[in-house]
Amino acid sequence: MAYREIRAQPQAEADFDEFLEGLRQALTDGKRDPNDVVRDTLYDLYYGAGKFGEGINRVPEPSSLAPSARAVLHSFDPRNITTEPEYYTDIDSAAYNERKPFIWLWQMYDRSPIGQNALIGHRFRRILAPLIFRRVGENFKCWHFVEWSYGYNLSFGDNVVLHRHILLDDRGGIEIGNNVSISDYANIYSHTHDVEDIHKVYNLTTRIGDGARITYHATVLAGTQVGEHSMVGTGAVATKDVEPYHIKVGIPAKTVKVKEGAAVNEPVNDDDIKRISER
Repeated sequence: MAYREIRAQPQAEADFDEFLEGLRQALTDGKRDPNDVVRDTLYDLYYGAGKFGEGINRVPEPSSLAPSARAVLHSFDPRNITTEPEYYTDIDSAAYNERKPFIWLWQMYDRSPIGQNALIGHRFRRILAPLIFRRVGENFKCWHFVEWSYGYNLSFGDNVVLHRHILLDDRGGIEIGNNVSISDYANIYSHTHDVEDIHKVYNLTTRIGDGARITYHATVLAGTQVGEHSMVGTGAVATKDVEPYHIKVGIPAKTVKVKEGAAVNEPVNDDDIKRISER
């Protein structure tokens, strides 16, 4: 579904463009360590100080600040923070550390004073997404407070829309196709723990097919293959594969409808046929 075209006042739009282009260039031209760029950008976003590109002199000398303020200042620098995925033993540290500055900038931007401004937020995240994820297609739209595990195991096709407060656990890999919509508070996993030994972790690639919809508060468990043009309904838990064009609801998710366009011989079990007939 196409979005409305909305713009800010001319001066604001010009300032947004200048900020984003300056940030994109600083993060990708190789002239500065991305950790330094992130540290200074976050300081500016939270405290509104300085002019972009002036260097680190605009950041206060830590010794002049109270201990609590020093802790905040140090935490703007990705080299001084840790994230939950860094504690996982299956992490590719080299791949993650390469992305960590951009991940930290994304997460802290969302929580900054301008993090709720969608006019700049979509463009901001589009700059960072190719620096974090394995693949990002055209027309990527992402709202605020989306979380993931590693990033380097996560790929998106064209025209993907991610809404608010989504968790994409890509430890085992998540592949999201074209024209996919994932609604608020959905959770998609690609790792699971042994039921008897919590220390045994199984990584399984999860795939979301072209045109699929994962709706509000739905959960897709590790290794599930969600077929093209299918839907996982509100609050449902997909514990097994979702066939193309099927709409599944409930815990565990079961078919309640098959959309037009499904193959004639699309498999549907007896329970599913009964549920469909009752509708």
